Amino acid sequence: MPAKLVGKAVTAPPRPTRITPVPLTTLVARADARLIAPDHGRPAAATGITLRAQHVLPGDLFAALPGARVHGADFADAAIAAGAVAVLTDEAGAAKPVVRDSGLPVVVHDDPRGVLGSVAAWIYGEPSLHLAVLGVTGTSGKTTTTYMVEAGLKAAGHHTGLIGTVETRIGGDRLASAFTTPEAPDLQALFAVMVERGVTHVPMEVSSHALALGRVNGTRFAVGGFTNLSQDHLDFHSDMEDYFQAKAMLFDGRSTTEVVCVDGEWGKRLVTAQTITVSAAGAADWTATGITTSRSGEQSFTMHGPDGLTLPITLPIPGSFNVANALLAAACVHAAGVEPADIAAGLASVEVPGRMERVAVGQDFTAVVDYAHKPAAVALALDAMRGRTDGRVIVVLGCGGDRDEGKRPLMGEAAARRSDLLIVTDDNPRTEDPAAIRAATLAGALDVPKAERGEVVEVGDRRAAIEAAVARAGTGDVVVIAGKGHETGQEIDGVVHPFSDHDELRAAIWARLEESGR
Repeated sequence: MPAKLVGKAVTAPPRPTRITPVPLTTLVARADARLIAPDHGRPAAATGITLRAQHVLPGDLFAALPGARVHGADFADAAIAAGAVAVLTDEAGAAKPVVRDSGLPVVVHDDPRGVLGSVAAWIYGEPSLHLAVLGVTGTSGKTTTTYMVEAGLKAAGHHTGLIGTVETRIGGDRLASAFTTPEAPDLQALFAVMVERGVTHVPMEVSSHALALGRVNGTRFAVGGFTNLSQDHLDFHSDMEDYFQAKAMLFDGRSTTEVVCVDGEWGKRLVTAQTITVSAAGAADWTATGITTSRSGEQSFTMHGPDGLTLPITLPIPGSFNVANALLAAACVHAAGVEPADIAAGLASVEVPGRMERVAVGQDFTAVVDYAHKPAAVALALDAMRGRTDGRVIVVLGCGGDRDEGKRPLMGEAAARRSDLLIVTDDNPRTEDPAAIRAATLAGALDVPKAERGEVVEVGDRRAAIEAAVARAGTGDVVVIAGKGHETGQEIDGVVHPFSDHDELRAAIWARLEESGR
């Protein structure tokens, strides 16, 4: 059962206003499908497509996909009542009475999910061919890199869209992001809306789920970028190799230009003779030297690119891993035609919600909110903060429920080894017992020998944990609230309650300052 949202309404994704009806016969021929057509003269062209019956508009092709527990065809009656003119499904869906006896044309395909993206693209006029879509995949750094890409494109004067975990934007209009990558029909409709509104370039996060489930099928990427790979999503993928192969699908010919960070072995496996490589630690087409970090976290370095390019960079985001993200972003936008001066200007101005995001209201310690929710990401974030303080590192960390259980003790271990005080708390328990999740995280933390870790405590309530971290912080210390980043809700037992780490951290600091009379 999907989580209930407290205080938020779920709305249908945007649709383009100008659509040329596409004959079903054209879609059937291009998809190599089979058409079951009624004898009477029903409309034989589609002006839209969706896989959600509640979002059907008159003229839509309703995609009834097989699922793990239910079949989309079971909801065909609602789609038909809303004005669907045809159904796309498999043989099992076509045989269901609600579809078979509907009197509507039925487009039958052995793999309707696999062809759904292409069908949607055809209906909406193949919009990604009229945009420069720059896709970024990898375990960590997708959000930060896409914001960096967007900053460079904006500096060059391009009209951008953005699709990602934090938000989806069409120009300056912000939409909510339910998934890192929308379902295929919603994505193609979104691209078509962007084309209508004059968008020219679209930085986009591309998740392994989106690739494995065909959400980006039918999308042509001008540039495909790869950040890194570490343990995550093993509740969905069978193992790390399966996870990698899903990511690698972005580089199976659907990206015109491929840009890969080769600081890890997984990235090196993606390299071909045509690949543009980046590295913050070794040899590559794009590299960095002279990296320095100020006490405020701002980084400066020289970026080296093709044809002898050297570019002084100022990056306002801390963390050595963000140098690699900046190199990847620079290589991507350079491949899209952005000039070096605009690359530098974009990187100097970039802001990323919930990614190494500083909260400063006059306190004498550093406070940061970060989305780190994987073992490697936790380690990188804390190593970055340890390197810029002589004080203590205080960490608030939780692990999400209904997700990869194996990473919980690993996250606890990574945080315990790198902090002077680790406060284990709740993240998004979802449908699991919060205490059991905390126990698994604590087990990993407490397995670290005492001589190799700091103090470890448990505070189940996340607000109280943040307040405890702020209360324990001294002059020159660093407080890191890890795991939820930009999120504005906390899912507990199927209900999403309003909760922002940024707002809670800010409130806790203000309360402490008021108590001290500052």
